Amino acid sequence: MVFQAYNLFPHLSVLDNIMLAPVRVHRRSRAEAATAAQEILERVGLADKARVRPDELSGGQQQRVAIARALVNSPELMLLDEGDLGPRPELVGEVLDLLVSLKADGMTMVLATHEMAFAKEVADRVCFLHGGQIHEEGPPASLLTAPTRERTRAFLARFVGL
Repeated sequence: MVFQAYNLFPHLSVLDNIMLAPVRVHRRSRAEAATAAQEILERVGLADKARVRPDELSGGQQQRVAIARALVNSPELMLLDEGDLGPRPELVGEVLDLLVSLKADGMTMVLATHEMAFAKEVADRVCFLHGGQIHEEGPPASLLTAPTRERTRAFLARFVGL
């Protein structure tokens, strides 16, 4: 699970944040965990940030560290709660590019997002949630361009001009 607030420990380096679960929970050696963490940091494009603290990173970099922290445990499925990356599109882009890459590698992901263009391009299936329930679901091309329910149309009108 990659939480919206990332939940990185501010007193630990990026590398130590990623190594924490493999060492403490999965009982891997520090050396083995460090090697795996460094490989994952390379994968997410942050190998040069291993020794810095989370507050020295941009929002997009922090989110990629949170993704790396999840990936180091070799999950079969990742749940991602989209964070607020603010007004800088490059921060959104660097995270979305990583998710596209993970999908290409076969990672199954469930992503809560407001990035409708991204969902339309990458998702296999889109669910519109309302009141904590699945309100409408379907393939992205049909759901995002021709939703059948009024509430879905009203929501999407704010993003895609339906």
